[in-house]
Amino acid sequence: MDTVSAPSAKQSSQQPAAGEPLRPAAITAEGIGKLWLLAAAAVVVLALVAALIYSGAAATRQLSDPGALTRWGLPAAKAVHNLALAAVIGSLVFAVAIVPKRLHRSRKSDQQDDSPEHPAFTRVLALAAGAAIAWTLAAVAVLVLSFSDISGLPLSGDAGYTSALVGYMTDIATGQAWLAITIVAAIVATLIFGVRSLTALAFTLVLATVGGLLPMALTGHSAGGDDHYGAVNSIGLHLLGVCLWVGGLIALAFLSGTLGSKDIAKQVLKRYSALALISFFLVFFSGLINAGIRITSLDQIASEYGALVVFKTLATLLLGAIGFMHRQWIVPQLGTKSAARVLWQLIAVELLIMAAISGVAVALARTAPPTPEELPPDASPARILTGYELPPELAGSAWITTWRWDWLWVAFTLIVGIAYLIGVVRIRRRGDSWPIARAASWIVGLLALTYVTSGAPAVYGMVLFSAHMLDHMALTMVVPLFLVLGAPVTLALKALPPRQDGSRGPREWILWLVHSTYSKIITHPLFAAANFAGSIIIFYYSPAFGFALREHVGHELMNVHFLLTGYLFVLSMIGQDPVPYRAPFPLRLVLLFATMAFHAFFGVALTSSTSLLQASWFGSMGRDWGLSAMDDQRLGGAIMWGVGEIPTLCVAIGVALMWSRTDARETKRKDRAADRNKDAELAAYNDMFARLAQRDEQVTRTPSQAPTDSSRNQGDTP
Repeated sequence: MDTVSAPSAKQSSQQPAAGEPLRPAAITAEGIGKLWLLAAAAVVVLALVAALIYSGAAATRQLSDPGALTRWGLPAAKAVHNLALAAVIGSLVFAVAIVPKRLHRSRKSDQQDDSPEHPAFTRVLALAAGAAIAWTLAAVAVLVLSFSDISGLPLSGDAGYTSALVGYMTDIATGQAWLAITIVAAIVATLIFGVRSLTALAFTLVLATVGGLLPMALTGHSAGGDDHYGAVNSIGLHLLGVCLWVGGLIALAFLSGTLGSKDIAKQVLKRYSALALISFFLVFFSGLINAGIRITSLDQIASEYGALVVFKTLATLLLGAIGFMHRQWIVPQLGTKSAARVLWQLIAVELLIMAAISGVAVALARTAPPTPEELPPDASPARILTGYELPPELAGSAWITTWRWDWLWVAFTLIVGIAYLIGVVRIRRRGDSWPIARAASWIVGLLALTYVTSGAPAVYGMVLFSAHMLDHMALTMVVPLFLVLGAPVTLALKALPPRQDGSRGPREWILWLVHSTYSKIITHPLFAAANFAGSIIIFYYSPAFGFALREHVGHELMNVHFLLTGYLFVLSMIGQDPVPYRAPFPLRLVLLFATMAFHAFFGVALTSSTSLLQASWFGSMGRDWGLSAMDDQRLGGAIMWGVGEIPTLCVAIGVALMWSRTDARETKRKDRAADRNKDAELAAYNDMFARLAQRDEQVTRTPSQAPTDSSRNQGDTP
């Protein structure tokens, strides 16, 4: 790795040489000037004002007008909030996965390494700290102004207004969401100032992403509509893609001039380009899906909401084209100054276009969509409870034809599926082999995961306990079986190249996770088995079941939990991926049969139960078809008892086969060793027994041959 020194103040500020005219926003081969960030901020303001005027979102209200300060201040505060949050996430991504932490690569651990920090790492954390402060202040402003907007009361400092504001933060969902965002932002800002290790920064990144984006996805337009789950998941993916893309671009522009050698700059740009490619697809397709939920006919495209959506879509496509130019033409030729200058010019253009999109996006969130989002006054019980109309009776072809796409899991399966296939192609081109059966198993597992999260089991699992139990069993016992056999971690470690500059890429983070204390705990067979069996009791006989039925977050957490629980259990039994500890085969069989008996016991308990689980949900669905809620619960117990044992039995057979093959390999190894040393181990073993036998013979013969004192005395007697 080339050694670079921290840039001087003159270099980092991009000052021109003496005698040249001052160009505060100059673009050179080393980067772009700082004022380009200010120019982007100005574009955000202009785009926001223009979009608000066009849509009328900031116009004076006829009733309960909160005043001009709130009508214009709230969108401005949200724009600052969104950009600051994106900058925090983007800069933390750069710190933990893109730029090297140290100037010199070291074999020491992250805590023990005391070598100087790389200037890019120091600078990107400075950006993260400043953005986190701005995020916190903007979140406070949005919290206060959103109350003024919803209540229709101008800002005031009297006791009544303050009391109502406190009630808004504690009792109203929107106020609770923005209060949570404010708390998370303050915690993230504190952590950024207080920690420096990559592991702690990675935790901070996860906290900022989940705590910052999730409340935003659950409020606003996505909280209503005919497809609540689709709207929330698509806008969540959209926000994630935007933060990674926009935040990464802000970090990249802020790092201008601090990347050091051209080799490091090229690596950083290539890594960001790969991240931006994934983000582009997330942003574009999730945006189309969310717009499709809000715009249900072609004539609605001409509305103010539709026009803003069209602008965002076209601008996103333009950014995608610029990104394609980066990846295909500019980055491979970074050895020349002309190519580097063109690259930074394109990045500056991207920054301005993204700024315009950001301003329009805030105005779009303030614009009423053309499709009403309120529940109709004659909504059915199923619509009130689940957000969807009651599906037809579950029979025959409905198992195949009924779908309601869960875009979160669809995106997950597409990303990991494509990544897996890329890994297979990469190692095969390198000349290594990868079993086709493993790849097929992985693809089958992903298809099964898509079906159980978006197909009939997921749709009917919201209204039938039996379908829910089938969905649960498939998610925790069938899908993980195929995914584990695909050995994704082994493939990733073979396909991903190790980083040479001291930064942590995907391969390094995978190795860290595999060898972490956390992995030692959750992958231990005893913990995996206890979690696999015990979490069922905890889930169904606690408020967690009701939370998963009534709340979108609870539903997705349930899916994640049961998928991971099953995956870790199967991994500890028959997995090929590396884990800190492998149990002996006899213990694995004991754990398998124990969990099988536990599932049977729980299934029998459900079939014989006389009390209905979550009666306020399953008993109030208003179904006029199928079994009664109580009989359907008994059917669910039978499904758990019968269907749930089949995958466990398959895993037990797999353990027995692995045991047999391991013994066969050990026998062959010993036979080969015996052939090489002419049974030296066996000969030594036999010699040992021969010596022991000879010693025993000497010990038993010696007392009979030696005369005793009594015999000598008797011989002397006449």
